[in-house]
Amino acid sequence: MVSDLTALPIANASLLDEATAVVEAMLMTRRVSPTKNCFIVDEECLPQTIAVLKTRARPLGIELVIANLDAVLPVGDAFGVVIQNPGSSGRVRDLGALIGQVHERGARAIVASDLLALTIFTPPGEFGADIAVGSAQRFGMPLGFGGPHAGFIAASDEFARSMPGRIVGVSRDVLGNRALQLALQTREQHIRREKATSNICTAEVLPAVIAAMFAVHHGPDGLRTIATRIHGFASRLASELRASGHVVVHSAFFDTVHRHSCGALSRNRRQGSFGGYQSAPGGR
Repeated sequence: MVSDLTALPIANASLLDEATAVVEAMLMTRRVSPTKNCFIVDEECLPQTIAVLKTRARPLGIELVIANLDAVLPVGDAFGVVIQNPGSSGRVRDLGALIGQVHERGARAIVASDLLALTIFTPPGEFGADIAVGSAQRFGMPLGFGGPHAGFIAASDEFARSMPGRIVGVSRDVLGNRALQLALQTREQHIRREKATSNICTAEVLPAVIAAMFAVHHGPDGLRTIATRIHGFASRLASELRASGHVVVHSAFFDTVHRHSCGALSRNRRQGSFGGYQSAPGGR
């Protein structure tokens, strides 16, 4: 499911949440460029993601640069860039040109995205993204006072041996029948700790299964219908705000509408439930 929605060939189910998935993606890109030490973070990344990145980067000596990616891309000797799309303000970018700039400067592109938005958006892999990450919470998982929510990570073949966790491959049994097997197991439970790709051992497998079954139940058309309905509500809100004299900041968005005068008026995509609206923290 994640491979289909991200258009990337390898997917791992699952990680703790979106923030730790971004951290794992940062470490994956560093492993393939070990001589570089700078990681660029989109200022549109979610605040909890930036906080976890700072916590993890400090002991590893990684230089984090939080930047406005609309300006000149400050890549230099960076090994990776993470782009949030849709951004925390709701903005949706054309990723093609930005990912092209990242690759021109010798870095890998990570896209933190929304699985539900990807049912109607062009997937990151088609733009040339090297890694896609996010949370599967919107696929049928309740809020649960903050969790658990399965984080997902998908990547190009280049990262097959540097992804955390376990990768399932397809083989044949002794009778020649199609069989599944654990092809790579790179977490610390299976190999020496200092050689492990990740020392975060908990995988949110049950939420991953629930999210997958939610997708199977609704099917591609049903998921697109849900996403289109939610985007329709956001578009109606934006139209009413404009008609009332407010300035809507972004012309392209999925489910979050940002206006100048009082911050964000939105159906908060990280906190709302599927069917309705919930005000953002602080009652905005």
